[in-house]
Amino acid sequence: MRLLAPAKLNLCLYLGRRRSDGLHQLCSLFEPLTLADVLEVEEGDRDEVRVDVIEGEDLAARALRALREAGFDGPPLRISVKKQIPVAAGLGGGSADAGAVLRLGAGEVAGLEAVAQSLGADVPSQLRPATALVTGAGEDVRRLPDPAPHAFVLLPGGGGLPTADVFAEADRQGLGRSAGELAEIELQLAEAAGDGSSPLTYTSLLANDLEPAALALRPGIGEGLDALRAAGAAAALITGSGPTAFGLFEDLGSARLAADRIGRGDAIVCSSGVPA
Repeated sequence: MRLLAPAKLNLCLYLGRRRSDGLHQLCSLFEPLTLADVLEVEEGDRDEVRVDVIEGEDLAARALRALREAGFDGPPLRISVKKQIPVAAGLGGGSADAGAVLRLGAGEVAGLEAVAQSLGADVPSQLRPATALVTGAGEDVRRLPDPAPHAFVLLPGGGGLPTADVFAEADRQGLGRSAGELAEIELQLAEAAGDGSSPLTYTSLLANDLEPAALALRPGIGEGLDALRAAGAAAALITGSGPTAFGLFEDLGSARLAADRIGRGDAIVCSSGVPA
């Protein structure tokens, strides 16, 4: 069996205050990308997950173990993960892989959403990758219609910017909106994206409140953002907690031209949507 685990892009990310459980209240629009990891699944002598660029246990292995603990009784599985999504880049690669593994239990294991939530805030949205308005700390997922086609240029910037460090820096800077402000933004995003409109029609709503914190920790991200804007991006910001910068373009052709102008070897051109 071959499974695809699409990358997740935060079109926007609005940050609220830290909750009593230590997590931050968020409001975000998620989009799946045609950029995806590939999971090859076959029967084996024992459960085993191998990721080609990661040593030790990763989130996909934890997902398989959690699936077993939740009652999944299929034969032992050997899962090989071929990474296409840059690691530690704010593109949800680990969560995407975990979501793909959990989908093996669909229709057999009850409470997959709870299992997903136990693995991480981004995993519930990756059980069924789709455009979604995500609130809470990531556990409240409201799926939206597929948007009109558009494309992206991603500049991963080497990865390795820990999410916890970015949130800690955001707290240090005093970032974070009130509950009332987040609620108003949620309404605006639901209206703007709820009819399948392209994000090109609501670029004024595309912002990432974690960007100042990420830039403080990795100033070089700013060079990528500047390059994307100079290449004609309709909007340029970071995804998630970074360090990946992305530019929004009308179609793949214009995105490819922009990537050529930027001339960076790490540039990735992709479009929105779940890969076939």
